[in-house]
Amino acid sequence: MAGAEAEKTVVDAENLDSSFLRKVIKHPGGEQILVCFQCGVCSSSCPLRLINPEYNPRKIVKKTILGMKDQVLSSDFVWFCADCNACTERCPQGVNPSEVMKAIKNVAVEEGIVPAAIKKIVENLEKHGRVYPLEEFTQEEREMLDLPELEPDVKIFKIDRKKLLGEHA
Repeated sequence: MAGAEAEKTVVDAENLDSSFLRKVIKHPGGEQILVCFQCGVCSSSCPLRLINPEYNPRKIVKKTILGMKDQVLSSDFVWFCADCNACTERCPQGVNPSEVMKAIKNVAVEEGIVPAAIKKIVENLEKHGRVYPLEEFTQEEREMLDLPELEPDVKIFKIDRKKLLGEHA
């Protein structure tokens, strides 16, 4: 990197978890991680890197393959994937990195590791039937646009908190 020192990741062999990769592979899409040859096309294609250059799907995949479970699951980066599939369309190996990220997220949930923001979204879905509660302003805007008023708390579907957030929910 010109003008900046490249991030160095120290691999501590004593803290590697060989079961981590096996857990990821058991989830749909996770098996694709085995054909990744670390070309970096996923990272160079990712629009999230324009917002946060530190987000690097290639490194997440590499750390997962190595069994660096603590580093992968303690980082919020795995939750950043927007599932846009820009990486998938360009991957020379036919890997779907967004599916791999979902598999890693599923392992995180099984381990009870879920970011507070995700927990809040689930809480709002349970309570209001929406990702965020309706505010008076929203209803006023809808009225100005001649749109019908929305019911404040709509239970469209039943939330299975344990399924979404793991046994530790």
